[in-house]
Amino acid sequence: MLKRFILWEYKRGSWQYDVIVGIILAFIFLTPRDWFRDQPRIPKASSIAMLPSEHFGAAFFVDAALLSKTPENQRIAKLTDLLQSRMSNRHLAVMRLEPILDSEGELQGYMAFAKP
Repeated sequence: MLKRFILWEYKRGSWQYDVIVGIILAFIFLTPRDWFRDQPRIPKASSIAMLPSEHFGAAFFVDAALLSKTPENQRIAKLTDLLQSRMSNRHLAVMRLEPILDSEGELQGYMAFAKP
């Protein structure tokens, strides 16, 4: 019986097939996202990606185009405002912003380190 279950030997439309499909669907939809360390995405933020951080705080990769027209001395303030509104956390503050360059020295984006 277990061999037939593992090798999926039941015909489509049989009650055994329907039970197996039900178990698979239950696993997909009822498994807590914590088990897979799934994090919610930042809404409407295709140019900002939250990265796992080992330190106290949060790390974000920010696309260079998002801050391209912002003067250098105003980038941290603008990014703090963007992250606060998109993360719904008014206490979030960007502490450091580091440029990420490719092998040819062209700007690819920024690493932003924030404190909650």
